[in-house]
Amino acid sequence: MHIKTSNTILYCKKWKESVVFYKDRIGLQVTTSLDWFVEFKLNEVSRLSVADVSRASIDSNDGKGVTVTLEVRDIEAIHVYLSEVGLSPPPIKNHPWGAKVIHIHDPEGNRIEFWSKSIGPK
Repeated sequence: MHIKTSNTILYCKKWKESVVFYKDRIGLQVTTSLDWFVEFKLNEVSRLSVADVSRASIDSNDGKGVTVTLEVRDIEAIHVYLSEVGLSPPPIKNHPWGAKVIHIHDPEGNRIEFWSKSIGPK
């Protein structure tokens, strides 16, 4: 099997707020924009989309049981950026499996995890 791209779709009751969150606060580039569905580019082969649950055939999970995990190069720079855009991220955590991690939540309640590999002692 050869997968060309991947896309995670979040079905949102707070759709407009979620679009603003991912576009204007997180800073993701829009690749497709409809009046009920917006797709964002994560990298060359990965996408994240938000769909208005009132126009979709799938219901929202109300932020339960979903973590969108994004590996980044510089977790410290991400922490500064998230603070600058007013998202008030918690302190960076060092996990025993060798990752530095920040968790925030989108307007729908989905957990967004930014992480990078730890270098040196934890």
